[in-house]
Amino acid sequence: MTTADTTCDPVRPVDERLSTARLAPLSAQHVLAMVAAPVSTTFLTGQALGLDAGSTASLLSATLVLCGVGALLQSLGVRGIGARLPFVMLPGGAATALFIQIAKDHGPATATGSVLLAAALLFAILPFYARIVRFFPPLVMGTAVLLIGIAMIRVAAQLITGPRTAAGYAAPSAVSLAAVTIGVTVLLLFLLRGVWRQTAVLLGMGAGTLIAVTTGLGSFTPAPGSGLALPHLLPYGAPQFNVLAALPLLIFSLTTLAEITGQTVLNSETVGNESDPGRDVPRVARADALVSVLGGLFGTSLMVTSAENIGIGRITGVRSRYVTAGAGVLLVVVGLLAPLTRLLAGIPAPVVGGSALVIYGIIAVMGVDMLTRADPGEKTNSTVIALALTVGLLPVVAPDVYQGFPGWARTILGSAVVAGTLTAVLLHALFRRRAREADATPERSTAVRPD
Repeated sequence: MTTADTTCDPVRPVDERLSTARLAPLSAQHVLAMVAAPVSTTFLTGQALGLDAGSTASLLSATLVLCGVGALLQSLGVRGIGARLPFVMLPGGAATALFIQIAKDHGPATATGSVLLAAALLFAILPFYARIVRFFPPLVMGTAVLLIGIAMIRVAAQLITGPRTAAGYAAPSAVSLAAVTIGVTVLLLFLLRGVWRQTAVLLGMGAGTLIAVTTGLGSFTPAPGSGLALPHLLPYGAPQFNVLAALPLLIFSLTTLAEITGQTVLNSETVGNESDPGRDVPRVARADALVSVLGGLFGTSLMVTSAENIGIGRITGVRSRYVTAGAGVLLVVVGLLAPLTRLLAGIPAPVVGGSALVIYGIIAVMGVDMLTRADPGEKTNSTVIALALTVGLLPVVAPDVYQGFPGWARTILGSAVVAGTLTAVLLHALFRRRAREADATPERSTAVRPD
């Protein structure tokens, strides 16, 4: 027997298959780390759109099942869809914010159509990935994410205020309940460590609900029913397609390419794979787009691949993609368990609003963090950021400023995310071209100067 016969290629850490006894707790740990996002964004959507408890439970079921399907696609990969890396998938917080805003302005059926259009756009632009991603550097991405966070803080606040009293003020009990929820969440973020710290928002919602029931600040009314919690196809009716109304999500789908690139490179490096963005990023994006199409059909916003679970891989030292595939199976099972989803659907609106303030505040901080990587102190960059934020924040601080404009102009200029992001893209491209021309000028003048 030769050495070649006895030597076999070593199994890469990312492809390591684990025993069921070891796989189950590791997969459950990933679920605990990410489940707060789908739960909180689902109830934020349900409360913002005025859905009853039963409809909210069905929406949560769909969201969790789609998160599971997305994790399976990304982890296992099927025919060029999914990068075969230990990724999980979530309803994007920023995407949910835009979905809610479109639903409030144009109706949930138009919001559904916007999701389908954005997913289709993501599919269509992948062949031009390298050309498009350069228009969304950290400067533009940071501006867009910061504006999303700020705009959605107002939406979260409306969940807290709810029905106003006869005097025109928000009910003090609702504000108090939201404040208590935020306080508990912050305390948990301070006290908890590791994977449990990542569940602080979810635990804070549970504590806020318990306080609401025991103190009378709110009520807890689970959705009726039993058995399986099956997702409802097209819960808002047939999709309506309006490209102008869909602009916020269309732009967001483009910006996700830059985020997907960073997450894919980071995940590849974490598991010890050689990074190949040209091959892996389109695979990740295809899975995002496919699951987002399903999300639109079942009432959710765009679904996005998340890198937040990479930290767990670093802590545990387990890099196997089969762990996140196991998490996907658990999410599908949990999503179909009616008792759980219907129980969660009874969370009071002020509790959801308080948790949402924390989530969208964090999104705004993420935007600030991206901007710090763009050298905001540099004169050109500071000008782009300042003007983009001014244009974006104008409809937030003065909602009626474009009231006299035509409908198409109100749709574009009246959206903080669309107006601010387009301004950042255009100004960044303009200043970048001007800088290239300035750099090239001395070379041309030197070429014609005699020796």
